[in-house]
Amino acid sequence: MPTPPDAAADPAITRRGEWWAGVRALAPMLLGVVPFGLIYGVLAVNAGMPAWLACAMSAIVFGGASQMILTQLWSAGTPALVIAFTVAMVNLRHALYSATIAPSLAPLPRRWKALVAYLLTDEAFAAMTRRLGDTGPRARYRHWFYFGAGVSLWTSWQVSTLAGVLVGAQVPRDWPLDFFLPLTFIAIIVPNLKHRAHVAAALVATALAVVCYAMPHKLGIMVAALGGIAAGMLLLRGHPRGGQRAPRADGKEHAA
Repeated sequence: MPTPPDAAADPAITRRGEWWAGVRALAPMLLGVVPFGLIYGVLAVNAGMPAWLACAMSAIVFGGASQMILTQLWSAGTPALVIAFTVAMVNLRHALYSATIAPSLAPLPRRWKALVAYLLTDEAFAAMTRRLGDTGPRARYRHWFYFGAGVSLWTSWQVSTLAGVLVGAQVPRDWPLDFFLPLTFIAIIVPNLKHRAHVAAALVATALAVVCYAMPHKLGIMVAALGGIAAGMLLLRGHPRGGQRAPRADGKEHAA
């Protein structure tokens, strides 16, 4: 592949450099990812899931939230169809991630698109968005940035899952490790509640999760997710700018 003229004008921008930039961008997020993977591995083993299957899920599904929920449903003896539908609902957000990143991947071969799609997770998306507005030579190599961020997360998730599986056999089953699951999600979600629609979705989903807790097969999770999405969408429809400031007739601004 010939070197683009604009890239030659800036030799500091290379594939390898962008790959390492992606690794560095994701590194701070590993402080939350590694404990999350450990807890998942322990919970999966204590739920009666074979060690090989718990590790295979991390390699194939590669989604912390969906894997945690799948583990809970597995331990409750939930029918496979309900598990599949619930996990699909939880992963709907990835469609939004894909729509956001797709334009930057349009010129790339299918193998690159497939690779980035596989590596796309919450944390990786947060890192990848830093390169969406790039132009010039850095834009030409931003898929290497995506690759570095995604591989960094993938590797840490596999290793932490394996460690959790190995430790899980030594952890008493009566330890309330599932208590750490909501704490982990709270730590991930709360800093991202930036607009009224986000707050409304979180509050409605929380309330419905509590009210519907006793539903069979943990269907309350699905009800809470749908309710939160509906609340957020309704508020966004009423305030299309998502809580940002809107201009008034006198030229000044007010909170939407």
